[in-house]
Amino acid sequence: MEYVDPIKEIESINAIKDVLRKQSQRDLLLFVLGINTGIRVSDLLALKVRDVKDESGIKEFLYLHDADEVKAYYLNGKVHTELEKYMEEREFEEDEYLFKSQKNNQPITRQQAYRIINKAAKLVGIPGKIGTHTLRKTFGYHAYRKGIAISLLMNVYSHTSRSETLKYIGIKKQEKRLVKVDVNL
Repeated sequence: MEYVDPIKEIESINAIKDVLRKQSQRDLLLFVLGINTGIRVSDLLALKVRDVKDESGIKEFLYLHDADEVKAYYLNGKVHTELEKYMEEREFEEDEYLFKSQKNNQPITRQQAYRIINKAAKLVGIPGKIGTHTLRKTFGYHAYRKGIAISLLMNVYSHTSRSETLKYIGIKKQEKRLVKVDVNL
């Protein structure tokens, strides 16, 4: 597997969203779900409608089996918004793949997901190597920058060391980070 980079600039993320929004709500949802959850692309593509929606609406958490455990992924407001727009496009069956191919009843392929992400990134002028793993790394990079503990990210990625996770999400050792601990009692 070739090394890919996270997307570090929020402006670039928003530019990709704009490109994908014009292209396809499905493709936009793939991007938004990936960068907001850190789920592997293979797991994203295997999702079915029932995994994210039930009779009461969009679920708060998505549950995936990983080895011998079940991991819960929070579906935040951005994910909810794009899922709701996607679900409004047509009637979905609960057993239908969320990212269904237009050619058959199967999910889009990893190669197609790569083309979607890579093409959008190139259109907005993002330098560096961009691929499907970029979604997962972008999630980690921004979660860490917003103060999420590295131990939690290690768990998401199933990493065994802090340095492995920092390298994975594109944080260099020499980068200093100011942390504002504002208890504000």
